[in-house]
Amino acid sequence: MTLLLFYCFLTFLSLAHGASTIHISPTQPPTAGEKTTIWENSTMKFIVAETPLYGPTYNNPQVIGDASVALAAQRTFRKDPLNGFQKYTGGWNISNQHYWASVGYTAVPLFAVSAVWFLGFGICLLVICMCHICHRSKSIGYSRVAYILSLIFLLFFTLMAIIGCVMLYSGQIRYNKSTTETLAYVMSQADSTVSQLKAISDYLTSAKQIGVLQVSLPANVQTEIDQIGAKLTSSITTITDKATSSSNDIRNFLNSVRVALIVVSIVMLILTFLGLASSIFGMQVIVYTLVILGWILVTGTFILSGTFLLLHNATADTCVAMSEWVERPSSNTALDEILPCTDNATAQETLMRSKEVTGQLVELINTVVTNISNINFSPVFVQMYYNQSGPLLPMLCNPFNHDLTDRPCSPGELDLNNATQAWSSFVCQVNQNGTCITTGRLTPALYGQMASCANISTGLINNAPFLVQLQDCSYAKQTFRDITNNNCPGLRRYGYRVYVGLAILSTAVMLSLVFWIICSRERRQRKEGLPEYSGSKEIVRVNF
Repeated sequence: MTLLLFYCFLTFLSLAHGASTIHISPTQPPTAGEKTTIWENSTMKFIVAETPLYGPTYNNPQVIGDASVALAAQRTFRKDPLNGFQKYTGGWNISNQHYWASVGYTAVPLFAVSAVWFLGFGICLLVICMCHICHRSKSIGYSRVAYILSLIFLLFFTLMAIIGCVMLYSGQIRYNKSTTETLAYVMSQADSTVSQLKAISDYLTSAKQIGVLQVSLPANVQTEIDQIGAKLTSSITTITDKATSSSNDIRNFLNSVRVALIVVSIVMLILTFLGLASSIFGMQVIVYTLVILGWILVTGTFILSGTFLLLHNATADTCVAMSEWVERPSSNTALDEILPCTDNATAQETLMRSKEVTGQLVELINTVVTNISNINFSPVFVQMYYNQSGPLLPMLCNPFNHDLTDRPCSPGELDLNNATQAWSSFVCQVNQNGTCITTGRLTPALYGQMASCANISTGLINNAPFLVQLQDCSYAKQTFRDITNNNCPGLRRYGYRVYVGLAILSTAVMLSLVFWIICSRERRQRKEGLPEYSGSKEIVRVNF
């Protein structure tokens, strides 16, 4: 049993070392003499939660054709238990149960260790109880060497358990902080995108409703605004729902893991100290009680280790998928579940409608300036007369041609950016009837309507770069690039620290259970071997 426990310890260390390496496998094909060796080694690499050197794109034309969509395809090229242990070729996809099954299969060694430990140590405890019952009258003398060695090993494994608890607790704090910051950054980027889309939608809606002296946009333009508004609303809902849903699901899962890690570290630390004290003082009843409790807790810790290894590998897969997507952006990928891109057609149509509405608003203002404000009407024209007079208003510069290409301003035209300030010098004072009583071409009400049109046009123009970014999903590309460069290293480092802490803690407590029994029995044998006990008590001991 001791050899089996030691083998479990070595397996744990190899798993911890293997899980720390995260890389994108090379894609150059092997030579003919290397193929067999490579595929044999890939199986061993898989056992330690690593990906094979050559993934699904090697000699697989079907997968090569889909390489732009299947992210981290080589890293996720693992056995899928749900598909008859065939290789999973779907790439990183957190909404695919086959992906999670393949990731979970990387933790099978730990789950197997937990099963072997639970059954093996349970059988050993049963054998000890039977030997104690069947050989109650037999006794073996006290061994000072056995007692000292068991005490030394017990102190050593207790120290290792403390180190494991410290690594586990500190690692999970930093890991939780890193994941929280990552999710907060994703949500902030999603919120920023949604707010800008809402701003554009609001500008377009305002443009539809606005008018200058009861002159408004053409009916066909208003219809187009309604259509693009519905598409923007759909995009806003998609981004908000998917980003929020994914973030909440990941956050809830990580919170559950965090609570489990904290409880495990505290309970295992308390159990370690109680077991040490009970074994030193020879309190066998308490020792056996703690051994049974520790037997169950170590099994649970092994299972938790496997779960965290699954999480660690999934995190690494995500980082690789983001890195690949940044290098080769494509639509309809699994990353849409985290931060979806706006449909390219919708983004392009929104940009075209924004330019069209801007040009229409400028033409509307220029129509009013040319046909009403710059003409000195007679009072008989009641609807157009407000006693306008003084210097003529300059024409407003239309930034777009009729084909919606960029247009430079002609000499004498007024730029949109400073139009409201320039118009303010043409505003007159009015009486109660709204007629100018001082020199000016604009009444305060007319100036307000024209200023609103200019502000809407300026807002749409200022959002044009954002709409361009929507077309190539630059905002998502920047988000994933930042996460890959700034957050992924911390997630890998602290996740590895938590994993190693679990490995050390589980192995140390596992081996401590054996020495609790040995040390406590040697301590009791030593006590019962004293002269005052030798004549009055029968020495009973079970030979392991």
